[in-house]
Amino acid sequence: MRRLFDEHTKRKVTYLDGSWKFIADPENIGEANNYQCGLGDVKTVIVPSVWNTYLGMASYEGVCWYEKEFYFEGTARFMFEAVMTECDVWLDGEYLGNHYGGFCQFEFIVPDIKAGIHKLVLKVDNSFDEISIPQKVVDWYHYGGITRSISVEKLTGLTVLYGKFDYNLSKDRKSADVFFTAELYGADKKKDNTFRVKLNDQVIYSETISLRKGAYHTVVSDKIRIDDIKLWDVENPNLYNIVFETDGDDLHDRVGFRSVEIKDCAVFLNGRRVDFRGVNRHEDNASLGMCVPAKSMVRDLDIIEDLGCNAIRGSHYTNAKIFLDMLDERGIMFWSEIPIWGCGFSTPTLGDKRVVERGLDMHKEMVRYYYNHPSIIFWGMHNEINVESAEAYEMSKLYYNFLKEHANNRLVTYATHKYMADTCFEFCDVIGINAYYGWYNYHYDKWEDFPEEFNKKRIESGCENKPVIMSEFGCAAAYGHHTFKNTHWTEEYQANLLSKAIDVFRRCPYMIGTFIWQFCDSRSDMVNAKYKSFNNKGIIDRHRNPKMAYFAVKELYQKYKKEDKEIQE
Repeated sequence: MRRLFDEHTKRKVTYLDGSWKFIADPENIGEANNYQCGLGDVKTVIVPSVWNTYLGMASYEGVCWYEKEFYFEGTARFMFEAVMTECDVWLDGEYLGNHYGGFCQFEFIVPDIKAGIHKLVLKVDNSFDEISIPQKVVDWYHYGGITRSISVEKLTGLTVLYGKFDYNLSKDRKSADVFFTAELYGADKKKDNTFRVKLNDQVIYSETISLRKGAYHTVVSDKIRIDDIKLWDVENPNLYNIVFETDGDDLHDRVGFRSVEIKDCAVFLNGRRVDFRGVNRHEDNASLGMCVPAKSMVRDLDIIEDLGCNAIRGSHYTNAKIFLDMLDERGIMFWSEIPIWGCGFSTPTLGDKRVVERGLDMHKEMVRYYYNHPSIIFWGMHNEINVESAEAYEMSKLYYNFLKEHANNRLVTYATHKYMADTCFEFCDVIGINAYYGWYNYHYDKWEDFPEEFNKKRIESGCENKPVIMSEFGCAAAYGHHTFKNTHWTEEYQANLLSKAIDVFRRCPYMIGTFIWQFCDSRSDMVNAKYKSFNNKGIIDRHRNPKMAYFAVKELYQKYKKEDKEIQE
């Protein structure tokens, strides 16, 4: 997959990015017309991309087909980093399988492909139904297409499909007991092979393994003591290279040692209190939609660091792995979640077993493919659902228990907009609140009353020891709109509201930080309530031009950054 580093040096990887044949199928008749065997003489598009940026397809929702020819011989592993939203895959007319969910990777292994030119065909569908995740009503733009890279890997001998790194820090955090899980696959006939694990070039595990062709094997190590470790932290994001390798194959990743815990109604990173200075960020580009180039990600992070942030919420879906690599390198903490969003989910939908199971599958994928990133501090279960309902209670209970069992050394949370009536607070480590005083209701002076009012709810719910984070707050401003009055949609009003709110939250003893809604203006499906069809609550516009709010927030965030550093020293 596309990362900041090569995941494989021994294994041959061919990226299939570039020109693909493409055709829209609004009547969904492609299979009846044998599109899965080839598309014939049709136009071509560039992959990755979203089809909503093609002329005449800005609002297209439905089925489209893609075809790519390539040369290959041997056993193939097809890797799809993200396809929006449901995808069926054929190779030379033979069906490989289906995947649902537009923001996480999936894969298929095909043995013994004969030498020659082969044809990969994808049927991609971004339409909605009663069990879609997300549902049709979302406050972002639900693009369609192949939004991240596709590659084909040649598997030979004993191959490494997956590696998960775990550890337990000693009390002084200078040593760790590490252990790992690795999934292996026999691509060729059975023979002895050495499987090794290296941490910063030091071999920490070695075993001779023999697998028959087509067999899978999981290695789960005992604890291995590592001394004199360097911790991953916001100020010093130390990373370790880990390599899972065999005689002819390898899998590279990067990991970090750190501890995250809650005590005294606060979050502690490596034993030091951390307060979150964050923004919500959509993976959205004004011209390219959700197909965001790496250079644009770097630009965003430069702006976010200049702002004084130490955290980002990846609203409302798993972000590209290369973006998480950047966060790992820079020491920026991350909140990763799945796209169960808000008012689109009716109470009956929340209780639909098919929806619940799909959501659980998405959590499983998020944990599996993002587990090794030290920047991920929060797993987010859902956002703005009807937390007053029994259905939401059962969903939250299921997801929380899964994440606590399978996602070691992270905090589990969700974002609620019904915080005064929420019945699910027992299923989170940190309470996340979305509130918009000064925009949808009241004046922003109302923020002064909020901490005391919500504290009563915390105590009544038995959550007086749980810290609270403002997961969303803010208001919209049209870039360049100024008046002599402090009114809605002006840059002045947005700057004043955010300054007021952030100051209130900073003074509240049970609050541990803020994620401003939002970093930049982004395209929205809720066009009737949005200026120029964009959610304009960004503190910079969609072209990354700063509004007045950017400088107001920067003044406060940089001040708090300095204060926090002085306290820790």
